[in-house]
Amino acid sequence: MTDDTASESPTVVNVPEENRYVISAGGRELGFTEYTDRGAQRVFLHTEIDPAEEGHGYGSALMAGTLGQVRDAGLRAVPVCPFMVGYLQRHHEFDDVIDPVSISLRASLG
Repeated sequence: MTDDTASESPTVVNVPEENRYVISAGGRELGFTEYTDRGAQRVFLHTEIDPAEEGHGYGSALMAGTLGQVRDAGLRAVPVCPFMVGYLQRHHEFDDVIDPVSISLRASLG
């Protein structure tokens, strides 16, 4: 972790033109989670954290920030991404905004 990253709290921002939420600190992108929208459902497909930044809690901060913004927007989150699924198994404070992955959705994602 760089000194700049350590000295600044991470922020999570939705970048709708890229269909992703990005976590950054110290002017540096630390990771992201990608999504696609299906009506009022935001389907989360893939998450990455910079390997050099793993183990610092940025993945959890990304999930909490993302899911909080989904809640604030009045949307539902559908976790397809294994990282988000794992996070949600340990963090039930977001159960109120989670929809299960339907068989038809899973089939449509290939």
